[in-house]
Amino acid sequence: MNIKLKPLSTEDHDRFIRDNQDAFNYGALQEFGLRDDHFEEDGEIISKETIENAIRDGEAYRIVCDNENVGGMVVKIDGERGDLELLFVSPSVHSKGIGYRAWCEMEKRHPEVKVWETVTPYFEKRNIHFYVNRCGFHIVEFFNKHHPDPKEPDTDNSELNNQFPEGMFRFEKIMK
Repeated sequence: MNIKLKPLSTEDHDRFIRDNQDAFNYGALQEFGLRDDHFEEDGEIISKETIENAIRDGEAYRIVCDNENVGGMVVKIDGERGDLELLFVSPSVHSKGIGYRAWCEMEKRHPEVKVWETVTPYFEKRNIHFYVNRCGFHIVEFFNKHHPDPKEPDTDNSELNNQFPEGMFRFEKIMK
């Protein structure tokens, strides 16, 4: 299995967004079924605007396995700090090591990063397992209505806190 990270092309922009939304919806529907009320916009767990903002402000890549687009990733680098904004793998190829290999490729691309950070909703057990047990991140904070994310503007009414009132985990990985 050959895994590569390919910079996102302009012509693949809309498909990247749709694939990302499909992957995030899959996780929410697995956990909550059709009763899910965590959607940012009609029928989507993550809005087009959220994804577009991440792409605009970061580095976006397609995860390519054997010449087929199977996922994507967006990171934001600021000196020795890196934020993993988005990482998704198509549900049709889950549990094949693709996400892990793609993450390892990203670490190699940015050896200057000393601390990586990411967040995921409390209900995304697959993500929590992936970040902690596969990639070596540690849970360092739990954002919720009693402890809001200080990066979110107007934290009491922010989109993130309204969308995930039960909370979001923040992870860090300190590189050796």
